[in-house]
Amino acid sequence: MATRAKEQEKEECRRTGYTYEEYKRTADWLLSKTKYRPSVAVVLGSGLGGLADLMENPVAFKYNDIPNFPQSTVEGHDGQLIFGNLNGKPCVCMKGRFHMYEGHPLWKVTFPIRIFFLIGVRTVLVTNAAGGLNNEYKVGDLMIIKDHINMPGFAGQNPLIGKNDERFGPRFPALSDAYDKDLRKLVLAIGQELGHGNIMREGVYVSLGGPSYETIAECIFLSKMGADAVGFLVQCEIVSVM
Repeated sequence: MATRAKEQEKEECRRTGYTYEEYKRTADWLLSKTKYRPSVAVVLGSGLGGLADLMENPVAFKYNDIPNFPQSTVEGHDGQLIFGNLNGKPCVCMKGRFHMYEGHPLWKVTFPIRIFFLIGVRTVLVTNAAGGLNNEYKVGDLMIIKDHINMPGFAGQNPLIGKNDERFGPRFPALSDAYDKDLRKLVLAIGQELGHGNIMREGVYVSLGGPSYETIAECIFLSKMGADAVGFLVQCEIVSVM
């Protein structure tokens, strides 16, 4: 009976996510292949992959070489995890992310985030390209996300659907402080220090599923909801680490 119950549990996980053992196997594989033990991970969005080129003594792994790792199909996303030092601090960069519009379920989209947790990462910096909804924003502005509106979540799309594993967090996580205030203040202060204060913003991000862009009517609607910028996903990566 124990064996049958275990198989049923695996089948449920296959429909709604990976088993903890599968996450652990991937994390252990990465730790066995590199000496780096990063506490910070950076998810590099469209056009931001150049940050990985600044890493010192990088060690790169292609997604298709990593056990259980999803595959990125987006043009311009290299599909690599890169370990190295940024400014002397161990870090891992995700060069190429996953999206709902590629056909991935959300538990697969967020698989790398849970791997980061298992290898010791406690701070995740998530970046992406987005469209401005706030009329005061200009092309090229940098917006620090202070809160989000999860439109796919309104339709029942959430990476935490399925059996919960307390080792990754509670069943019902609170999201009122999902975006760390101290980190946001630090980024804004650094922007000012570097002379970029005129392009630094802080606002509310709304996420859609894609791949089609928003209609004019949708942009008006999203703006009236209080959103300052719109893009594909990001929020699911945040939810999965709470």
